[in-house]
Amino acid sequence: MATYRLDIEYDGTSWHGWQFQPDLPTVQGAIEAAFEVAMRRPTTIVGSGRTDAGVHASGQVAHFCDDGPVDTDILLGALNGILPHTIAVRSLVRTHDSFHARFDAVSRQYRYRITTLPVALDRHNRWFVRPSPDFEEMNRAANLLLGTHNFSAFCRVLSETENRVCELAQAEWLAVPEKEGSFDFVIRADRFLHGMVRSIVGTLIEVGKGKREAGSIPALLVSEDRTQAGFAAPARGLTLERVSYDTATER
Repeated sequence: MATYRLDIEYDGTSWHGWQFQPDLPTVQGAIEAAFEVAMRRPTTIVGSGRTDAGVHASGQVAHFCDDGPVDTDILLGALNGILPHTIAVRSLVRTHDSFHARFDAVSRQYRYRITTLPVALDRHNRWFVRPSPDFEEMNRAANLLLGTHNFSAFCRVLSETENRVCELAQAEWLAVPEKEGSFDFVIRADRFLHGMVRSIVGTLIEVGKGKREAGSIPALLVSEDRTQAGFAAPARGLTLERVSYDTATER
């Protein structure tokens, strides 16, 4: 049984998230349907993790296993010819037979985009926030999230995930030089909980608007109480940007 890796990007605007749902259009469902047409047999793909409805990806990773002959170049072209224009398989390669897109990932990086000025072209992937928040204070608060913590305060209440400890290696707001009024929040961790990034962004925006103190973050983490954190920022601003692996798992 051979294992193959896919690198995928998608505009999540019209999709109900990554994970297959029988009665709703999802990215995984669309790709698996394309596989069935291209390979003339059902194929299950496993993603590196879920993305919620409306969330985008430029660096989603998935894998599938198959015991038949697979011409990766032909299959890549066939999939992209079948898939809607909002989903693109950027690469498809044979990989190590034990490779697992989800369990082998050592870190994931998301980017949340906002704009403090009205935009038209970026309206599907950048949240319009006004008035402009205090990004210096937001970065002070973001810095207090770094390290290993229980992130229950930023996890969906109904999430079934029991282990809510994550290690954050990066969390910072960056100005986009070529786009006046545009700012990106880059966050990287070993794992993320359901709704975690959007809840963090909403909380940091509240800091930037003076609705909570930057120094309140440690107490918020200790509370492990979702009701104490801020609102969830809109899905459209969020993109799964990169999934990283130990190079030994990709041979």
